[in-house]
Amino acid sequence: MIGIESLRTALRSLAGNKLRTALTMLGIIIGVGAVIAMLAIGEGAQQSIAASISSLGTNLLTVMPGSPQIRGPGQRSTTTLIIGDSDAIQRNLAKTVARVAPTCRGSIALKLGNKNAQTSGLATVPDYSLINNAPVDKGRFITKTDVSGRLKVAVIGTTVITNLLGSPDADILGKDIEVNRIQFKVVGVLRTKGSTSFGQDQDDVIIIPLSTGMRRVFNQTYLNMIYVEADSPKKSQQDLATEQITSLLRRRHHLLPPFPDNDDFSIRSQSAILETSQSVTGTMTALLGGVAVVSLIVGGIGIMNIMIVSVTERTREIGIRKAVGATGRHIMMQFLAESLVVSVLGGLIGIGLGYGISIIVGKTLGWATLVRPQAVFLSFIVSAAIGIFFGIYPAKKAAELHPIDALRWE
Repeated sequence: MIGIESLRTALRSLAGNKLRTALTMLGIIIGVGAVIAMLAIGEGAQQSIAASISSLGTNLLTVMPGSPQIRGPGQRSTTTLIIGDSDAIQRNLAKTVARVAPTCRGSIALKLGNKNAQTSGLATVPDYSLINNAPVDKGRFITKTDVSGRLKVAVIGTTVITNLLGSPDADILGKDIEVNRIQFKVVGVLRTKGSTSFGQDQDDVIIIPLSTGMRRVFNQTYLNMIYVEADSPKKSQQDLATEQITSLLRRRHHLLPPFPDNDDFSIRSQSAILETSQSVTGTMTALLGGVAVVSLIVGGIGIMNIMIVSVTERTREIGIRKAVGATGRHIMMQFLAESLVVSVLGGLIGIGLGYGISIIVGKTLGWATLVRPQAVFLSFIVSAAIGIFFGIYPAKKAAELHPIDALRWE
């Protein structure tokens, strides 16, 4: 009953000075709102990046020509991968490698009628669709027959269709388009994937047979990358596949120690990229959350300052209450209740503010945001704890006042 009565008294006291109460809550409101918004933005970014990377396949390995230590503009290291390397990986590592897709890529000029467009071109093999999760929505993907026959066929993304025909739903199947001034027939349209978390449009692409692309379009005898699908998404299996590919390519390229400094290739795994990105975004989220927590502490200090002022202003009231029988415990409960009400109300408003900010940021900037229930619950608990912690000193000071001294206070 003491708690309920203290709560009622606290509400009446706070309602009697609405402006001071609002200003006292402001620090908690801003602090909780900042915590919720920062965590929502950080969590959303982490989920978006993870989904973008996972959409390419968690057991994907990418073999790149050139080592990070020696790769540079115009250096020979960028032409060190050939089709023989891809064939050797597929032939010798069948127990750890499920699929292999040798690929050439580069910028391509397209023309359809009087419309021109520039896009990213890929020359690859049929397994590319399965390895990189690139299914077709209409028509078909390139086939082994297309590759072996060096046929001039193409599979395109919806952004390319929009650039050439004005709408992603326009019918382009069976039409002939110019690819670097060479006529290609469109046999398929890729399923729309949208942009990656890094802003790259995955639908702005055209895919053609590897043999045709190397000989007729890109005019090169080397590969720009080799996509490899490990036979298991387990990290141990991916690590094993990476070691075996590394050993195989070192033998084929007649490389000498020290390694990896003298490697003329590098291997990147999606799982490693995912772990790194999650680590980075997790650190940034924690940093943003930590900065926002400072606002909560400042808000708590504001509560303590206002409560000390309130104790000073209400000294005679405290003296009268003690004179008519109120104990130090009653007085302490009253001021703690006031502090708790201020912090809890401020926390609730702050939660709503943070949720609103995360929605506005998501819609305005196009960022993914995610408000977790755990973050809301934790923010509420922390705001209540701050009210109690920073309210203890003023409440204790009020409870220890001697009735006679309090009544004499001017």
